[in-house]
Amino acid sequence: MKTNRRTFLKTSALLGASLTFPAVAAAASLADSMPEASWKKLPRWRGFNLLEKFCGRNTPFVEDDFRMIHDLGFNFVRLPMDYKGWIVDGDRRKFDEKTLKEIDLAVEYGMKYGIHTMINFHRAPGYTVAKPQENPLVWDDQETLDICALHWQTFAKRYAGIPGKNVSFNLFNEPANIEIGKFMKVHQTLCEAIRAVDPNRLIICDGMSWGTKPTMELAELKVAQATRGYMPMEISHYHATWVGDYLRNMKRLPTWPIVSVNGQLFYPGKAGIQENQKAPSVIRFAPGCGMTQLRFRVGQVSSFARLLVEALDANGKPGAVLFDHSYRPGPGEGEWSEVVFKEEWKCYQNFYHKDETVEIPAGTRGVQLRVVSGDWMSVEELGFRTEKTDGETAFPCIASWGDRPFALDLDVQNGRLVADGASKKDAAWHWKEYVEPWQQWEKLGGVMVGEFGAYNKTPHDVVLAWLRDLMGNWKKAGWGWAMWNFRGAIGVMNSDRADARYVDYHGLQMDKKMMDLLQEF
Repeated sequence: MKTNRRTFLKTSALLGASLTFPAVAAAASLADSMPEASWKKLPRWRGFNLLEKFCGRNTPFVEDDFRMIHDLGFNFVRLPMDYKGWIVDGDRRKFDEKTLKEIDLAVEYGMKYGIHTMINFHRAPGYTVAKPQENPLVWDDQETLDICALHWQTFAKRYAGIPGKNVSFNLFNEPANIEIGKFMKVHQTLCEAIRAVDPNRLIICDGMSWGTKPTMELAELKVAQATRGYMPMEISHYHATWVGDYLRNMKRLPTWPIVSVNGQLFYPGKAGIQENQKAPSVIRFAPGCGMTQLRFRVGQVSSFARLLVEALDANGKPGAVLFDHSYRPGPGEGEWSEVVFKEEWKCYQNFYHKDETVEIPAGTRGVQLRVVSGDWMSVEELGFRTEKTDGETAFPCIASWGDRPFALDLDVQNGRLVADGASKKDAAWHWKEYVEPWQQWEKLGGVMVGEFGAYNKTPHDVVLAWLRDLMGNWKKAGWGWAMWNFRGAIGVMNSDRADARYVDYHGLQMDKKMMDLLQEF
């Protein structure tokens, strides 16, 4: 008697009486031992993303990954995949059975080792968060939506009847802020296509705004939702090659917790900015603190920016100009450190990473920084010297586009310069910003963290401190999670961190401290 793959999948899931081979029976037992899952309440799954079919890759999934994940105490994998790997010659209606069977094998491995397998279209017909963008978009084109539904229905047919505790579908990866009518039409169409052939399939949708915000309207489709664990991105995407200029070029090392101010400065006449972004950056000095010097580090400048630093009196009124400089990024060499030309804006947005020093006259009660003409610029760091403190006290700045530029009140207390108005990002901040909003969704449906992790250029001790706070919050909330990834630069195996200690684990280099932390939570 020979048991084929489809029979294995069906019989393992349903614990049929015909299970005669010990290996198949053992796999069925592990599959059956998985925690129950429903769209109303997801288990606290813990695991990893596996990238064999991610963004242009198309290699078979590795059984040893599933075995190791199980042996290490985890029970979940997410498979973010690119649909172009299972179509034939670019025809979106023709499917490559060889590739689909490799995905079947991943589902089989999951059931064999007691691991829930989430099928995700990271690149779906008509949608991806990656580059290049799909064209046309599934949100706007009916034919593309029909094709996307065909793809999901094809997977639904292959796994029909396998319980939701073993297999789930994750429709899209991190949709942006899509108009809600279009968003709901597409999701309803896909859910209906799946349930026409597999009525009980567990479906989990990523939240909008790149997975960070719950979409309450999804409750009517009876689906769970997945969020993300990448905030703040100064830690998770520090020096990552695939992100924007600010994170890719950060000079300041990330820390956790983060005490910072918003260093994004706009010319008030710039079109399209909000009213709160037009305000100058204000720094007020408490009486008697003896401020003597301001240092600020210029970050990125767009097109042109003339910056003034003006003294403020006790009533907050500007007086003497203490600093006046025009920054004009361009090609070749200059006072900048890196040339950046933005084709879409037809302008230079160079990085300076340049320190400027301003002497503060005695009796000055504050200063303001304002861009009086041009476009925008960023400040990367502020440094202060006073008569009553030793050395310089520095505060990092972040580029936060939607917020008001920094407003600080400085005073000397117990020999230390303290700042009122600086923001602190820590475990409490993360709970308020990225857990509490999802607890509102939990009144309607289940939630989990579909991705999290930090790129290997972030200092290892910072990553571990940050992960401890995030995972502590998720455990408190009762949420499951999946690290991106198992093997790779954001993962726990073969991550190539320069400052981590690795141990050999079945031929892989395991980040032992990170693994211990993951197992703790």
